[in-house]
Amino acid sequence: MTPGLDSKTLPAIRTENVCRHYVMGESQIRAVDGISIEILAGEFVALLGTSGSGKSSLLNLIAGLDRPSSGAVLVEGKNLASLSREQLAQHRLRTVGMVFQSFNLISSMTVIENVELPLRFAEVERGQRDALARAALDRVGLGRRLHHRPSELSGGEQQRTALARALINRPRLLLADEPTGNLDSRTGTEIMDLIREFNQVLGMTVVMVTHERALAEQYAQRLIFLADGKLIDQQPNGAAAAAPAQGGRA
Repeated sequence: MTPGLDSKTLPAIRTENVCRHYVMGESQIRAVDGISIEILAGEFVALLGTSGSGKSSLLNLIAGLDRPSSGAVLVEGKNLASLSREQLAQHRLRTVGMVFQSFNLISSMTVIENVELPLRFAEVERGQRDALARAALDRVGLGRRLHHRPSELSGGEQQRTALARALINRPRLLLADEPTGNLDSRTGTEIMDLIREFNQVLGMTVVMVTHERALAEQYAQRLIFLADGKLIDQQPNGAAAAAPAQGGRA
């Protein structure tokens, strides 16, 4: 349990000796190899490690994009390994918001259409979809770019669009996989300040994958280190936990 947090608070995420192994030819790849961690509601945690350490594979298990070979992944008390495909889809739709390095926007759709897409899957009425999408885009500073397409946006604007889409269903958990990997340092800082705002102002639990320790130390409250699919260390980061959100939008 993280120092300074209420020990009675139930973890938002808990993994119990979770493994994800792949077979490639005659070799077995141990992408995740017996990891047990707890992440409390409202924490901002960074998963750190070099390429192949297992950090993105672990994030995919928490997101319900992949299933463990063994062990358990519990999110808000639900063991994702026991859920049906439909239940996992609902988990990704309502509990989890995701942001990727490559933005993953649909090029044929406008900004507002990309953002409201999760609401279409949730069968939200059109007028309500529009209002929620506009509010989410205002939150990330893109209220005037509603009808542009991704190709007409800068990298930072595309990632802001992806953040608005992740925010649209008001998830309690934000998973970010190298969210600044395709951005310059100034734009990356703007994106990270938004993610910290979501954590501190909206109370979202944030799990971020990164290979940049300096970035993790600036923003995350706790650093979890992985190597060869295993947990090797975790450290609290009091300086980031005490830092205020930068220029938050109410």
